[in-house]
Amino acid sequence: MPVAVVTGGSKGLGRALARALAERGWSLVLTARGAGELAEAGRAAGGLGGVVRTVAGDVADAGHRGAVVAAARALGGLDLLVNNASALGASPLVTLAGLDTAGLRAALETNVVAAHGLVRQALPLLRAAPAGAVVSVSSDAAVEAYPAWGGYGASKAALDHWSAVLGVEEPGLRVWAVDPGDLRTELYRAAVPDDPDEAGRPEPESVVPAFLRLLDERPASGRYTAAALLEAAVDGAGR
Repeated sequence: MPVAVVTGGSKGLGRALARALAERGWSLVLTARGAGELAEAGRAAGGLGGVVRTVAGDVADAGHRGAVVAAARALGGLDLLVNNASALGASPLVTLAGLDTAGLRAALETNVVAAHGLVRQALPLLRAAPAGAVVSVSSDAAVEAYPAWGGYGASKAALDHWSAVLGVEEPGLRVWAVDPGDLRTELYRAAVPDDPDEAGRPEPESVVPAFLRLLDERPASGRYTAAALLEAAVDGAGR
């Protein structure tokens, strides 16, 4: 039975992806800062398939990352690590002139440094897996210059490049950075609380098939968008 770690697994995309993996029989280690929400997400996923363990805490803390990897090891190893936990740096978002260095540092710490630390601890398990993979959840803000998204976008751009280098250095693994597109999540509402178009944004569940397609087909390591993966899946089904 394959094992996955999903950070930020209590809500939004992390929770939706955990549910889909559980339905496929995966065992899961879910982590997030909110213990109550995390426990509820764990119970929901645990009723669908494999064993689910929850480890509440902050991925920016090295000790917590060690506990997450230890939980995966206790389940038998680690086949998939999803770096989904994210921090905005400021909530609501502000321009770079208004973003203090502590906010930028917080975004980088959660979105890049924590991912690096978690992968470093998890690499022996990932290398030993039959088909080890790392998924880092990116953003279009990593490649587009949106006002007020500079700090968050810079952290995601760094995560993209870090993922690209890891993919080259670890040819036995698959390392995918995935831009899920604009979704209706609490993170987005915190970033732009007065967005009049927020209600029209798709739910996180809508892009989960794109992530599953990566796991099923295992394309080369690299950066992908959920929209392109979903479009390709539709095109493929039509041929």
